Amino acid sequence: MRKLIQFKNIVKEFDGQIVLKGINLDIYENEFVTLLGPSGCGKTTLLRILGGFLDATEGTVLFDGENILPVPAYKREINTVFQKYALFPHLNVYDNIAFGLKIKKEPRDIIEQKVMRMLRLVGLEDYGKRAVTEMSGGQQQRVAIARALVNEPKVLLLDEPLGALDLKLRKEMQLELKKIQQEVGITFIFVTHDQEEALTMSDKIVVMRSGEILQIGSPTDIYNEPRNRFVANFIGESNIIDGVMKADRQVVFEDKVFECVDAGFAENEAVEVVIRPEDLDIVPLNTGKLNGVVKSVLFKGVHYETIVETRSGTAITVEMTVSDSKPVVNQAADEEMSANDFYLDVTDIPELTKADIIARADAQAWKSSTEELVSISRVEYDIKAQKGRYPVSFHTAAGTMITVDMIVDDENKVEASNETIYAVNIYKTIDDIKESIALETDLKTWANAQAWTNDGEEHVAITDVEYSFSHDTIETGKYKITFKTQGYEYKIDTTDKHEVGERVGLDFTPDDLHIMHKEGGGQA
Repeated sequence: MRKLIQFKNIVKEFDGQIVLKGINLDIYENEFVTLLGPSGCGKTTLLRILGGFLDATEGTVLFDGENILPVPAYKREINTVFQKYALFPHLNVYDNIAFGLKIKKEPRDIIEQKVMRMLRLVGLEDYGKRAVTEMSGGQQQRVAIARALVNEPKVLLLDEPLGALDLKLRKEMQLELKKIQQEVGITFIFVTHDQEEALTMSDKIVVMRSGEILQIGSPTDIYNEPRNRFVANFIGESNIIDGVMKADRQVVFEDKVFECVDAGFAENEAVEVVIRPEDLDIVPLNTGKLNGVVKSVLFKGVHYETIVETRSGTAITVEMTVSDSKPVVNQAADEEMSANDFYLDVTDIPELTKADIIARADAQAWKSSTEELVSISRVEYDIKAQKGRYPVSFHTAAGTMITVDMIVDDENKVEASNETIYAVNIYKTIDDIKESIALETDLKTWANAQAWTNDGEEHVAITDVEYSFSHDTIETGKYKITFKTQGYEYKIDTTDKHEVGERVGLDFTPDDLHIMHKEGGGQA
């Protein structure tokens, strides 16, 4: 096929913010191309530059080999259908479609021939005299398409034209648009954030994020061979598991070696494994490649969406002591100071610094009248590398002072499932809890909660923080807080219903595993 449009290093900047970051893209004759991505990714901006409604900050757009950026919109062989259709409410259907031809002063009989052909093409041959305001959303969209096509453009741009339609009509129009494109034989460039629309209609999908193209390919390629986590999650649903490429066509995840069809990765390279929900089969326990427990079942109309947990996450529980302690007040100096008791590991002692102690105790001083922070000028303590309670005093230059305890204990960590999770007990005041604006984040920070792989090579995210107290009505006392990492869970689409708590097996083939480079690298 012949290249019709070439975007070359297109950059677009708005008020100092770059929204397109050097886009390079070729579009061929008679293709149905979809620009797909979340809101703000730059897809509509790219479309408007092609249509002539925006200027590019940098770069070139070639149309049939000619740079069209200097060409005004009305002289380009390109028409646009917008989301809101932009029909003329005072004109009927026929006159809306004929408007552009009349502007060009084409003969009346030619106009009639072209308009009637368009009405037949979009299935509205009996609606020529109907007021557009009396038509449904789907009918209005057909009129907008006919009005754009009647001018016989080489390219039709469609900027989320199905967004205003209900689900049933949107599905019907997806098929209708593809049929129209095939019949008129011109290039359609379609902008959407709807993955189903892109998969249903497109010859080629261009996945965008943050002003960049992440992947270009056919719907089958994009779906079956995503290049990174974003594409895999954005195009359909995915199970994405951390793994290691042991060798060509051999990948390790969940501490087991599985055959796959991918090659060209470095030996022992960290990768991500994609398994689509429809590619997993639930089988009797111990007859598949993995075993697990059914955690949830959701009926989706034509199938059941079943979640199977093959391994629970690693968890650790700490104790939070909450007091109603108030700051120390030094009226003469117009100062206040607060600090909390805190835990240290025995292994922390040799490298302990003044800054560490201030941070662990959350020690701070401030002016009573202005709440302006005051420096802590001196920290006094005497500590040994053995378990026990040790007093530490914080002082300001004006003489404000507070004393709390450093509690030295053994390292508090749990090792399981090739992970280590760590956290310390916490001392906090009621005000600390009530004034927190992101409590789960603060709890992780206060407890220094963190997790990593047992080989120390990789950080593991703590995904859940569980506690039983109320943020707003907490009282003095001791509270348990549990930090957890994410276990291995798989989403499976199946026509068979399984019961929550049922132990099952999971099976898949080497073809069902799609291997991606970690951190969004290209796929082999």
